[in-house]
Amino acid sequence: MTKFLTSVALAAGLMAAGSANAYLVFTGVDNNGNASAQVAPTNSSAAETSFKSNLVGVGTENFETRAGGAPLALDFGAAGTATLNGAGSVATNTAGNTNGAGRYSVPGGTRYWEVSAGGGSPFQVDFTNSLAAFGFYGIDLGDFGGTLTLELSKGGVVVGSQVVTTAAQNVADGSVLYFGLIASNASEEFDRIRFLSTVGSGDIFAFDSFTIGTKEQVRQLPEPASLALVAGSLLGLGLVRRRRA
Repeated sequence: MTKFLTSVALAAGLMAAGSANAYLVFTGVDNNGNASAQVAPTNSSAAETSFKSNLVGVGTENFETRAGGAPLALDFGAAGTATLNGAGSVATNTAGNTNGAGRYSVPGGTRYWEVSAGGGSPFQVDFTNSLAAFGFYGIDLGDFGGTLTLELSKGGVVVGSQVVTTAAQNVADGSVLYFGLIASNASEEFDRIRFLSTVGSGDIFAFDSFTIGTKEQVRQLPEPASLALVAGSLLGLGLVRRRRA
């Protein structure tokens, strides 16, 4: 009987999740605590793999052929163009080394986008198409303290926000995080993302290997009707078992 109740509760939870407006979030953080590069950022890498497993035909920008500062327009093919705005620029280190302050390229290479979340000229990404998926690596985020929030908007109207989990301040130097989100419905799609921080001066970090996708590039997720069918089946099975008991 306990297993039956657990199954129905799970199905009910899935129904609630399917019917509510909620981004599907993928996140992983690798603590560091010093200005050296991470040898193996396993948690963040696993989050990226999980995020991308829900997408098809998307591109990832790693800045290895880029130079210069904002605004920087990047072509993602079917997903359109992403333009990086704010006081950011492409930075270069030798492979496997940091800039001396904990910032470096992930998951490899020599170049990344160095920028500030929050502050006087906060980082934002503008898109030519309506998007449903966005994921990125953030290196050395959180060492200034404060909270990082992504503000998502479409046509100038805010459609959602997501708090990004970062390393604790005492282990944030040189830390690596991956954060990805996928819209669960059309009302959550976006054409701009702003990186906001509660740190007044902003939090300088390395932004690297980011991926975007349209709704057509998102693999099919279970529909609420399908989840309701699963819940109904489990409930019926439980009632049959109860009569037999």
